[in-house]
Amino acid sequence: MAGPGLYAAHVTEAAGAPGPGRQAPADGVLDLLGIVAYAQLTAFFRLTDDAALAVELADKAALAEMAAAEFGHFQLVRRRIEELDADPWQVMAPFVAAVDAFHARTAPADWLEGLVKAYVGDGIAADFYRTVATLLDAPTQALVLEVLADTGHAEFVIERVRAAIAADPKVAGRLALWARRLVGEAFGQAQRVAAERESLARLLADDSSHQLGDIGRMFARLTDAHAARMAALGLST
Repeated sequence: MAGPGLYAAHVTEAAGAPGPGRQAPADGVLDLLGIVAYAQLTAFFRLTDDAALAVELADKAALAEMAAAEFGHFQLVRRRIEELDADPWQVMAPFVAAVDAFHARTAPADWLEGLVKAYVGDGIAADFYRTVATLLDAPTQALVLEVLADTGHAEFVIERVRAAIAADPKVAGRLALWARRLVGEAFGQAQRVAAERESLARLLADDSSHQLGDIGRMFARLTDAHAARMAALGLST
């Protein structure tokens, strides 16, 4: 298996490399920051819950450390929103129902499913946000890429899932089915967010390269990144 650095570089390339940054509609910038901020906040809560479910003390500590990193990322985005003279809570509010509904539809049945969800489902959403961030001004783009960077969760999940499959090969089939469900829900969420938030739609439309065919290719790149994650886990797509 490729090392985590090589794997992360592959996923970043598949999701779309950062562009030079440009002036974007202010409401579109705030929308992206709002959904990223709420995603980081919910990631903190979920990682804390996962830490409580872990059996091994070392796993509890590792997940708690990742949760602390996610909360630190949330704070960075919140401060950026405040720098733009906006209320972070109001900026996040339009996305609470959609994000919470996604998590309600994809509640894991056990710890392994929770790990796969954090890696596969959240990974697709992060790839989508990174792609949209390439349309933003350079400082905001850099911030989004920083807070969506891997906190060590990828390597942690890969090791635990592969160990579980080695101990019980039947686990692979169940987790592969779960991952397919997650990808369908994650793509649906990304498409709904892009369609329902007019400001984000304008953000994409303002870039002449993001016509209908290019948006289709964007989702194809997201699919490629998902396939890379599944391969890293040792699961079939």
